[in-house]
Amino acid sequence: MASELANLAFVSAAVAAAMAYARLAASRVGPGLARLAALLPVLLLLPVLPFAFSSIHLRTISAFFLVWLCGFKLLLLAAGYGPLNPALPAVRFVACAALPIKLRDRGTDTSRSRSLPPDFLLPYAAKAAAFAALISIRRFRARLPAYAVVAFDGAHMYLMLELFMASAAAFARALLGAELEPQFDRPYLASSLRDFWGHRWNLMVPGTLRPSVYRPVRARLGAPAGVLATFLVSGLMHEVMFYYITLEGGTGEVTAFFVLHGACVVAERWCARQRGLWRPPRAVATAATLAFVAGTASWLFFAPVIRSGLDKAIVAECEGMMAALEATARKLAAAAARLVWS
Repeated sequence: MASELANLAFVSAAVAAAMAYARLAASRVGPGLARLAALLPVLLLLPVLPFAFSSIHLRTISAFFLVWLCGFKLLLLAAGYGPLNPALPAVRFVACAALPIKLRDRGTDTSRSRSLPPDFLLPYAAKAAAFAALISIRRFRARLPAYAVVAFDGAHMYLMLELFMASAAAFARALLGAELEPQFDRPYLASSLRDFWGHRWNLMVPGTLRPSVYRPVRARLGAPAGVLATFLVSGLMHEVMFYYITLEGGTGEVTAFFVLHGACVVAERWCARQRGLWRPPRAVATAATLAFVAGTASWLFFAPVIRSGLDKAIVAECEGMMAALEATARKLAAAAARLVWS
């Protein structure tokens, strides 16, 4: 635990220094190949940093933050597009580059509070409790029917990812005193695949893929090609993320998952434009959407991790972190009690 905290401090310092250099380089060199060349050392450094962690969670989350999100933001910066801008203050530039956040544009209002909104803690406390409950009953996973295992794994991934990203966003909001775009928007209410991937699930990813992949391809080849290209790139980047989890080469299953969903989104777009087609009630559409996502995820998305046995290692790591947190809480409670009674 102590060594991972030291690794976290090292990686954080390296990222801060790299982003400070990226801001300086972008301020001195105009958009284009010259700026890309100036940013290349940072782009080559970012994929190496997650290997500083032995923890699967820290290695994977840092890879997602740095290799995917930060890497794409820097590529957009090289081309002269946002969300990064060398005119941003240094702290804000570093935070926007390294963390899974996007500043909400509210004009020039500077009166926003640095404190968290009053409704922040309750829903995330409930999600943290739900995540802890999932971990505590994970030992019974093997006894669950197949459909329940799919729901269990999906809920585990969703809660873990949202809690990690919400923690980063809370830190950024307190640091910057700025309103942030939401990272998730209740994906369990999605009524279509377009709604799920485009408007509800892990919104920082479509926020980087739209300007970097979808819009350029759409401008040249049309919207269907833009959608397919976006899902293909997403699949390839997920293969990279899975490498940081398994430390093994990709199998193509995760890419196939996203290509399949991209083709289905194209089909949904076509059906939505046809008049006279039957539209299911929203509740039915939501259930069908979630069933399709869960079923195809069980078939293609989770397969590499489960096959390698790392799903058990991931849960064991979660149990270890929870045990460490419980031990720390007991020590703090005992210390507080001694202060009260002394």
